[in-house]
Amino acid sequence: MADAKSTLHGDASQFLLGSSQPLATVYDVALLDLDGVCFAGDARVPHAAEGANGARNYGMQLVFVTNNASRAPQAVVDKLARNDITAFTGEVFSAAMDAAALLHEHLPDGAAVFVIGGEGLRQALTDEGFTVVASADDQPAAVVQGWDPAVDWAMMSEGLYAITNGAIHVATNLDATLPTERGFALGNGSLVAAVANASGHQPLAGGKPFPGIYQRALRRAGGTRPLAVGDRLNTDHVGARAADIPGLHVLTGVSTARDVLLASPEERPTFLHTDLRGLLQPHPDPLQVSVDGETWWQVGDERWHVNETGIEGQAAGFLDAASATVTLNAYRALACALWEHADANAGRTDDVNVPELSVTA
Repeated sequence: MADAKSTLHGDASQFLLGSSQPLATVYDVALLDLDGVCFAGDARVPHAAEGANGARNYGMQLVFVTNNASRAPQAVVDKLARNDITAFTGEVFSAAMDAAALLHEHLPDGAAVFVIGGEGLRQALTDEGFTVVASADDQPAAVVQGWDPAVDWAMMSEGLYAITNGAIHVATNLDATLPTERGFALGNGSLVAAVANASGHQPLAGGKPFPGIYQRALRRAGGTRPLAVGDRLNTDHVGARAADIPGLHVLTGVSTARDVLLASPEERPTFLHTDLRGLLQPHPDPLQVSVDGETWWQVGDERWHVNETGIEGQAAGFLDAASATVTLNAYRALACALWEHADANAGRTDDVNVPELSVTA
């Protein structure tokens, strides 16, 4: 295993890091998101199997950390297998499992719990030692709510009865939307908001973007040098930064390259790639260089900066169109340049045309 301190270096540690070795040899645990990283609904994600299985072959431990509370660990393993990704049930840590662990901080073993959700959530609570009950009339001490296609008005109303009678309300996650092949559907956070609006009580919440899910998953894995991998800036990477865990962002899910360029400091990843091949490759150092009195961000052979005229590449010229295709290293240099510009201007980037980017790797 390579020494992280000797392989992670460069002048851009507050922005992106570089690694002279593949990330799978620098970090000992990958905390991998599922939807948008390993698969996309029922669709395959390009290079996901290559990246995940390749990282395992390097000796990296994999933990699949997901805000989806509907699937039991075996169902996750089966879905990954259909996408040619090797996984084991002990490597799955879901928002359902996180909510069960969170609830244990408030209630003892055996406490009665009503579930607004599916079998994955029921199993996680039972495995954690709670007693799952079928009705608010059973006087549950808590209501735990997670997304499942079976959730309906009757189930949510039954949970509401229990909450108004004094039960703790716990949400597995607060994702407002759920990505599907047809677009964005209602996520657990939207359904939780309906129950909270009716009860007048805000729930305890697990899952991403809260750091606890990463911390609990890491404790279970036993690693010491974790790397979070995700597609969503506002969940995967906010949670990773809050947990003080470096993150690799991939472009196979929700947040686009343009979103990354405009990311707030708490959302910013540590490494960028198009897909999970980013685990198997070195990452060039982002460096600031001075050429003819001008400062540029350089990654590999790409140099970019932001000046009073706009976003400029030393070889490519100005990005003044609505969209552009750039190399992976140009994308990395652009991220550093835009983040530096935003930080120097109180977070503002509205003075710069930031196009939609297609990134080639």
